[in-house]
Amino acid sequence: MTILVPVLGDQLTHDLASLRGCDKADTVVLMMEVLEEATYVRHHKAKIVLIFSAMRHFADELRADGWTVDYVALGAPDNSGSFSGEVEGAVARHRASAIRIVEAGEYRVQQAIASWQDRLGLPVEILGDDRFICPLPDFFAWAAARRELVMENFYRLQRKRTGLLMEADGNPTGGQWNYDKENRAAPPKGRPMREPTRFPPDAITSEVIALVEDRFGHHFGTLDRFALPVTRAEAQALLADFVEERLPRFGTYQDAMLEGADFLYHSRLSTSLNIGLLTAIEVCEAVEAAFRRGTVPLNAAEGFIRQMIGWREYVRGMYWLEMPELDRANFFANTRPLPEFYWTGETKMACCADSVRNTRDNAYAHHIQRLMVLGNFAMLAGIDPAQVADWYLVVYADAYEWVEHPNVLGMSQFADGGRLGTKPYAGSGAYINRMSNYCKGCAYDVKKRVGEDACPFNALYWDFIDRNDRKLRGNRRMWQPYATWDRFGEDTKAEVRAQAKRFLDSLEPAAPGWAREV
Repeated sequence: MTILVPVLGDQLTHDLASLRGCDKADTVVLMMEVLEEATYVRHHKAKIVLIFSAMRHFADELRADGWTVDYVALGAPDNSGSFSGEVEGAVARHRASAIRIVEAGEYRVQQAIASWQDRLGLPVEILGDDRFICPLPDFFAWAAARRELVMENFYRLQRKRTGLLMEADGNPTGGQWNYDKENRAAPPKGRPMREPTRFPPDAITSEVIALVEDRFGHHFGTLDRFALPVTRAEAQALLADFVEERLPRFGTYQDAMLEGADFLYHSRLSTSLNIGLLTAIEVCEAVEAAFRRGTVPLNAAEGFIRQMIGWREYVRGMYWLEMPELDRANFFANTRPLPEFYWTGETKMACCADSVRNTRDNAYAHHIQRLMVLGNFAMLAGIDPAQVADWYLVVYADAYEWVEHPNVLGMSQFADGGRLGTKPYAGSGAYINRMSNYCKGCAYDVKKRVGEDACPFNALYWDFIDRNDRKLRGNRRMWQPYATWDRFGEDTKAEVRAQAKRFLDSLEPAAPGWAREV
């Protein structure tokens, strides 16, 4: 009796449910570098390096721990290029009697796994992914009992479930659940601190970098600065660095942006979390422990834990609740192609240029750059949300559909019509000016709505409000912008519309095939 346990590239956890309780003597762990997964969108080169290198390190750790590992490298002559093909081959090689696997993180992969039992003619046990705090059946039950799926309500339930930042009397630590109002400070002056701990490529990672440059050199991004954690030990070191050095000021400045300061006080832990080198609960426990020691203020600890057990768990549940319809969502019926500057960074808008540069160099940008700069621009400009979603999947090393689709198609683009967010996250240049230093050195004047040097975000914002009147005016959270728009004179409105049209007409569309093969 041989049990085949496929371990996917985002399941690199030694306590994975599919490994737990298995007898090493009759278990074969299958790990696969799959061309189909590297190219279903043209992933950033750093993302491919991260996953392949972390997989190879993890396989070595499993072997050292006594497991039998069948590792199919990308260059193997009989590599089929797909998960299903590799599993079928491994079943034959090892005469497997059953397959045991943890559910996939993405809908299309889960659909493939669901077909294996009939395709291969042997039992396939699909286990829940208990690295997440809220099991999917629990989320579905929570959602079914509510008319509005408000994240804050879900978050409070998870606080009670985990006991994080809770007191013995059942009340939240500090007397309130949410300290978000304390976490919106403008950026500090000057360079606030050094970059987070970096992990120079070792021999395995260097070999993978050479492979990626050879096979995927045409993909977006650079590898000159690659220094992401690729082992659990490195991920734990990055967690310690964040808790000790950055977390104390994370809360206050979590929405701030500084030109050229790529990470500020952010953790950079998402890549390690999303491939399984760390778990959400251990990260949250480290953050809470720092607060209990008195080295981290409550607004920082609560703000970070809310992102982890509130938002991260919530978007995962929403992804599985809304798929596959979410994949096709387009509430505003937007059709404009993605602009070329999302790939090149060549734009006079300083905020967009710096955010794209950070993305290209690091396969990273923090949540406000993603949401209120690049995402906000795409929604205001009427970009096709499917193209926007593809771009986010391509460019970020922490991007998987389960996290990107709700964040992009739901929160950022409002393509789901408000299933996830109660209003569009639309903002003019004033928001970017308040939360960053981008506008000080920009070629555009953030205080102008019209004119050659007017900030494009300003006219685009009001044009967005105007052209989506029928769909948004009835939203109770949109009364203020519509009240302001209604006070504009007809001549002013016409100028704004003309300004927006001139700018949009000047945008050069991206070349076909940048995100997906054509």
